[in-house]
Amino acid sequence: MGALAAKAAVFASRNPDKARELEALLPGWRVEPLAADTFPPEDGGSYYENARAKARFGRSVDKRKLLVLGEDSGIEVAALDWGPGVFSARFGADDPVGRLLTELSGIEGDGRRARYVCELVAISPQGEELRGTGILDGRIGHEPRGSEGFGYDPIFVPEGETITVAELGNAWKRSNSHRARAARALLEALNV
Repeated sequence: MGALAAKAAVFASRNPDKARELEALLPGWRVEPLAADTFPPEDGGSYYENARAKARFGRSVDKRKLLVLGEDSGIEVAALDWGPGVFSARFGADDPVGRLLTELSGIEGDGRRARYVCELVAISPQGEELRGTGILDGRIGHEPRGSEGFGYDPIFVPEGETITVAELGNAWKRSNSHRARAARALLEALNV
């Protein structure tokens, strides 16, 4: 990718938790939130489409010579035909964890298989685009547990673990989450 001013990026999101997490996942990078009052709707049919729309929007708003990042992520559950997917942020309104647990009431075994998916799209000042995808497989627990992380972390038990992401904590997430995996893939694509 073309020459970038230092290792700095603008993150096209209004989610401060994701911005802090992303900066921690990109060692040596400074990640600034995009200064914008509105953001494009997340109406794409895939994580990639939503992440790309955010990055393109950020590129059109922020004219500095910084990399612009767009991100979309979600949770997919076997019993919900691998939904809510791209609708994860709007699933259950103010209580997405509660709604997901209600939807899975009485479901055991393979129906509780789940995966977190993250797509990161980077657009350079010259308009070059790169992406990184990360997936974390696991299952949905029966009740919220743990105090770290955010979103569905209190009910998501990663494959090979017996406790939730919220119990494993933020240090574990920095190395193992779907967003961490997407960030590593993006750094590899950026060749930095």
